[in-house]
Amino acid sequence: MWKWEAETDDVKGCIVIVHGAAEHHGRYKMLVEMWRLAGYHVVIGDLPGQGTTTRRRGHIESFDEYIKEVNEWITEAKKFGAPLFLLGHSMGGLIVIRALQEKHHDVKAVILSSPCLGILFKPNKALELASRGLNLIMPSFKVQSQLNVGLATRSKAVQELDENDSLYVTKVSVRWYRELIKAMEEAQNQVGKFQDVPLLLMQGGADKIVDKSLVKAWFNKVDLHEKNYKEWKGLYHEIFNEPEQEIVFETAKRFFDAHSHDQK
Repeated sequence: MWKWEAETDDVKGCIVIVHGAAEHHGRYKMLVEMWRLAGYHVVIGDLPGQGTTTRRRGHIESFDEYIKEVNEWITEAKKFGAPLFLLGHSMGGLIVIRALQEKHHDVKAVILSSPCLGILFKPNKALELASRGLNLIMPSFKVQSQLNVGLATRSKAVQELDENDSLYVTKVSVRWYRELIKAMEEAQNQVGKFQDVPLLLMQGGADKIVDKSLVKAWFNKVDLHEKNYKEWKGLYHEIFNEPEQEIVFETAKRFFDAHSHDQK
């Protein structure tokens, strides 16, 4: 895990950022700097099996490993003594959802960026059936993830960086896939357990990775005192890496700023 302090004495809060599948914390350097300049401390790490955590690369035994890891980041972030915020992208958004369904935290507000509540890329029926059996006898068996940078963002600069990124995970295990499917189902089925915390859900309108209809279905079901849905027309999956990233960030910043001085 890595920690960065705000570039100001007037600290507004501390943001825990949870990255998505296949990627790592290094892809968030620009976003981290933007938050620091805006007056926020930032805590971010690499999820198990991803980035610099080379053990069991592309593999997990249980989705709970992700939740446990993020809970540790939250515990570390609380040490700053500043208002706490969560920002989860894609699978990171799913992890934040499951974490706040399992345990409530002293969080001021949450932003979900194109949360992985349903996927557009699914294996054919034969491979889908095979994965159920392999999950029992060969859970660490790996297959190509089918994710590529061209599906994630329209930014040529980001695409070029990702194509040469040795930390990007290209193969995932059968167990990882089955655990992802199960976590998405649990997020939908346990929507009523999600912590009542101010929520901004921002979704790429032209997302080619996440099924936005299932994202909308979850958002419409979650019962919160304050929730906001913003769909960015024409933007791909990684809304913070799109050419329109500045206006996306400003929208996120206004939301967190509005809650940085909330009373408990």
